[in-house]
Amino acid sequence: MTAAVENLFSDDMGPGGESYGRHSTGILPSHVLKRLIRAHREIVATEDIEEGQIQPASIDLRLGPVAWRVRASFLPGPNAKVEEKLASVFMHEIDLKNGAVLETGCVYIVPLLEHVDFSARVSGTANPKSSTGRIDVFTRLITDNGQAFDRVEPGYKGPLYAEISPRTFPILVRKGSRLNQLRIRHGSPQFTDTQLKRLHAETPLVTGQADIDNGLALSIDLKGDGGRIGWRAKRHTRVIDVDARGTLKPEDFWDSIEAQTEGHLILDPDEFYILVSREAVAIPQDFAAEMVPFNPLVGEFRVHYAGFFDPGFGFEPGQPPSARAVLEVRSREVPFILEHGQIIGRLVFERLTDPPPEGYGQGIGSNYQRQGLKLSKHFRAA
Repeated sequence: MTAAVENLFSDDMGPGGESYGRHSTGILPSHVLKRLIRAHREIVATEDIEEGQIQPASIDLRLGPVAWRVRASFLPGPNAKVEEKLASVFMHEIDLKNGAVLETGCVYIVPLLEHVDFSARVSGTANPKSSTGRIDVFTRLITDNGQAFDRVEPGYKGPLYAEISPRTFPILVRKGSRLNQLRIRHGSPQFTDTQLKRLHAETPLVTGQADIDNGLALSIDLKGDGGRIGWRAKRHTRVIDVDARGTLKPEDFWDSIEAQTEGHLILDPDEFYILVSREAVAIPQDFAAEMVPFNPLVGEFRVHYAGFFDPGFGFEPGQPPSARAVLEVRSREVPFILEHGQIIGRLVFERLTDPPPEGYGQGIGSNYQRQGLKLSKHFRAA
């Protein structure tokens, strides 16, 4: 075991000793995740797990050394493994050890370096990392015998795969690149609107009045301070290296969207937009939240990627919420007018079994704490 890994797993396991923490059910925080790796070996990898992979309430997953270009997306179903299904859709293999470009509009399957050996009540949910969603890379987790994307069933033992499809920008990836993350939970905790209202009364979760109905509503800011309110992606750009930070000029990849007096924006079909919530958000240290797409019956648009909000995002004790939610938005088949203040998604909260030793933004290299309208980490500040 390398010195870095020894350091990762030599930490005090924190409150709760060998238990899951203060609560027996919920999302597992970083110090419990480390225990699953070190002692229980419910998360294992073909290469040492790195300290930087462990987030406050999730673990970053790494691409393996090869990618398989496939004709179509698929789920293996209850009676098959992923590699058994590949025969019908396989096109060619791509070596990722020295890096390779994944083209827009193509679908790739990549075995991940991590795999799991979950016990009976441990399960997982995956989602794209924030920086992945903000460059319009569609990625989902697949497991053997899987009947749903981004789900690792309780008691699953086996490999993990990423399905990757860049939608707007071609991307350069390599073995070890991190495009998605895995939240792990023990049991099946429920968190009701009544509990959410009580939490907001104790610790404000958004600025302004809270709209709580099957989660906490977020609305769109199309006025801002009268200047830039968003970005619209350009087509036919250069490649984005997913592992490079702060190297790209925004104007080479994006058109700036300026506020209109009317406070609305027409979304063009199949175009990709980066917008921002009107409300600032705060996630208390012992909770995490996921932004789920809003009901399509009220509009021909959707928040393109479900976003995961770490414990501590936008949260500072005794201060109002400090970070906006950045939204990746697409219209559907027809142009659609978004109005300032229109609800565009809802945050669904889930309790952690224990607060993590360090929340989001607390000296762990978080990219989006106190953010407003912000592009991914790959771009220079605009």
